[in-house]
Amino acid sequence: MRREPGSRPTPLDGLRVVEVSDRIAGCYCGKLLVDAGAQVRKIEPRQGDWLRGYSASCSPVPDGRPSPFFSYLNAGKRSLTADPERLKAELAGADVVVVTATRARAAALGIDPGRLLDESPRAIVVTISDFGWNGPYADRAASEFTLQAWAGSPGFRGDPAGPPIAIGGDLGEYMGGVYAAFGALAVRRRVEQGGRGEHLDLSMLEAITAMQSSEWLHSQLLRVPPVRRTLEVPSIEPAKDGYVGITMVTGQQWLDFVAMVECPQLEEIEQLRFQIGRWAYRDLIREQIGPWLAERTVDEIVELAQLFRLPIAALGNGSTIRDLDYVRQRKVFVRNPAGFHQPRPPWVMSACGPAPLGATPAVGEADGESPWRRAESESEPTGVGLPLEGVRIVDLTAFWAGPAATHLLAAFGADVVKVESIQRPDGIRYSGGMRTDVDDWWEYGWVFHAMNTNKRSVTLDLGSDRGRALFLRLAAGADVVIENFSPRVMENFGLTADALLNVNPKLVVARMPAFGLEGPWRDRVGFAPTMEQIAGLAWVTGLPEAPPVTPRGACDPLAGVHAAFAVLAALSFAARTGSGQQVELPMLETVLNATAVQAIESEVFGVTLGRRGNRGHCETIQNIYRCAGDDDWIAVTVRDDVQWRALVGVLGGPAWCDESLATVAGRRERADDIDRRLHEWFAGQPRESAVQLLAGAGVPAAPVVSPSLVTENPQLRDRGFLEALDHPSTGAGLYPCPPFARLAGQDRWLRRPPPRLGAHNEEVLRDLCGLTEQELADLARNEVIGTRPKGLKK
Repeated sequence: MRREPGSRPTPLDGLRVVEVSDRIAGCYCGKLLVDAGAQVRKIEPRQGDWLRGYSASCSPVPDGRPSPFFSYLNAGKRSLTADPERLKAELAGADVVVVTATRARAAALGIDPGRLLDESPRAIVVTISDFGWNGPYADRAASEFTLQAWAGSPGFRGDPAGPPIAIGGDLGEYMGGVYAAFGALAVRRRVEQGGRGEHLDLSMLEAITAMQSSEWLHSQLLRVPPVRRTLEVPSIEPAKDGYVGITMVTGQQWLDFVAMVECPQLEEIEQLRFQIGRWAYRDLIREQIGPWLAERTVDEIVELAQLFRLPIAALGNGSTIRDLDYVRQRKVFVRNPAGFHQPRPPWVMSACGPAPLGATPAVGEADGESPWRRAESESEPTGVGLPLEGVRIVDLTAFWAGPAATHLLAAFGADVVKVESIQRPDGIRYSGGMRTDVDDWWEYGWVFHAMNTNKRSVTLDLGSDRGRALFLRLAAGADVVIENFSPRVMENFGLTADALLNVNPKLVVARMPAFGLEGPWRDRVGFAPTMEQIAGLAWVTGLPEAPPVTPRGACDPLAGVHAAFAVLAALSFAARTGSGQQVELPMLETVLNATAVQAIESEVFGVTLGRRGNRGHCETIQNIYRCAGDDDWIAVTVRDDVQWRALVGVLGGPAWCDESLATVAGRRERADDIDRRLHEWFAGQPRESAVQLLAGAGVPAAPVVSPSLVTENPQLRDRGFLEALDHPSTGAGLYPCPPFARLAGQDRWLRRPPPRLGAHNEEVLRDLCGLTEQELADLARNEVIGTRPKGLKK
């Protein structure tokens, strides 16, 4: 890639990518790679990618000009309209091929990953499809909306008096896109070290299921019934002049909150210290806190909350996001050459920079350019071990987003050493509820279990000189150190990036603060729901007549996978140059990249996207309908004329489905009437038979299930997304894997259960730091290390 003189290098200089995509996930994967310096050639049909004419608000896009959203996803790529021979040549010359297609559709395009790998054994082919290329549902029609239902997302969101609520904003597409980009870089590392390429078969269903908090483990470990839909209490509440977003993850935050709102009586109810216990007291809580909130403005509440270190925020939407102090002072939005503003890439590297934003490609503009030449090698690739074997990661992360990053890195083969302390274990071990009938109650946290497989655990008191010295010895032999504390924590320990790079100049120091290492919100506390509230995702989730609904932490794994991608990009740079660096990954900026369309639509078209409940946009007929049975619901999407005709056939061709509804325009005009008729029809249908009828006709449909019950999904079970592990405290359980089919020669993703606190102290500190048995005993006696939390009560 050509750069201006004096510009900073990009982490992926020289990587060549061919993208064949007709959905957001593939385009976003290509965008992530372009931003990091890769060259991306986008293969389009003669008429161009349909996203060229797409507007989320249904605003008209001028003829001959790409939509702003298309420009956001595709700036800097090159466009080709390739015939079969040219496509074959392009695929042969690429390092990475990204294809959004089922097996049958890929074959129709002339893309065969097996044949390509036979001819180019170092190639990496990433296929993205709704269900993956194998399994009983592989050929079913789907939409993100119905995939959310299969994954259990709307099944636990919403007031039980109303319908389940899906997440707005196509969030799953971004999740699938960043997973694909991560997978490509993971295998690329193996290729760069002489190994073979790979076909990575990504399932969007699995990617979206990974955005849930593994509620089936919650049911098993805490011995509670399958979770049903609720809302957080409190969550998004009315203040004097608007809505305020409230998030409380820990019991201490609840106690601080009730002190702030001057409701000490709520402190006395033990069940309220856990979110799961507040739903039964929702009316009491809102009655008590409502008057206090109503007397104060949103700004006043947010300012006071900072003094209490509580994650409370004003709600953002497309018309307000760019005016946030954080956004302006950190210059988060940059100008696209097409004339609007978009978020910059969600990472900041100290030694590298993103590629400059390029122009939006015209359809077929690169047709006259020669195909890339196939990279030749004198030797055959050797080894098909896990892509990240040999990478060592020292993991200081806690809760969900950070552990989601290292969970993925560990699954792909990295040796991840998780560092906690007995003074402060990872809070997600017990913040969502705990067992009171077992001695080692801190070992039963379900999110901890889901996100910490394949890792080793050591405890080190970083507040002590000996603990810090041992940590520096671990860092000296590592490839990556990653943490997601508030910025001040590592500074207080004296473990800044400069200090770590001083002992290991090739180290990648990844830092995942909520609001950046610098800027006006640097010291604010925030969790994923806070980001969802600020960045506009909550604003587009919920019923139009009701307050916005927080997506419930789905942006934790979204941030985690983005961090894992950026870590691999920085490792690629370190391998080429010998230079380590700090990588900053503010969670808010990750979410802003996934909600970018909101700010773009507001700036370009003057439209603030809002809540439509579960209804579709533009020409799409979509909703969640109640079926016959006890609280049974079905999610249905009808996107085009073919699916509409199929639906009419399932309905039996009723008279109301007349010729006026045969076109998109006709259905748009009568959308409310269609929705009412469908509500009536589904009310008399058993859910399971309705799903089968629609699926058989090619209409996207799914049952709305509890996330606790996704283990029963035949597709997830057939694909091996859930693997059994035996934990020494909790016994056998099913654990989530990466959303890819198993790699060539691989029999499982998960090799060890989540670690007990400090379970590997002796192994790690003896083998990696050279400690003797006497030194280990002395560290335990002085509580530098240990295996039981200190000072925590049941």
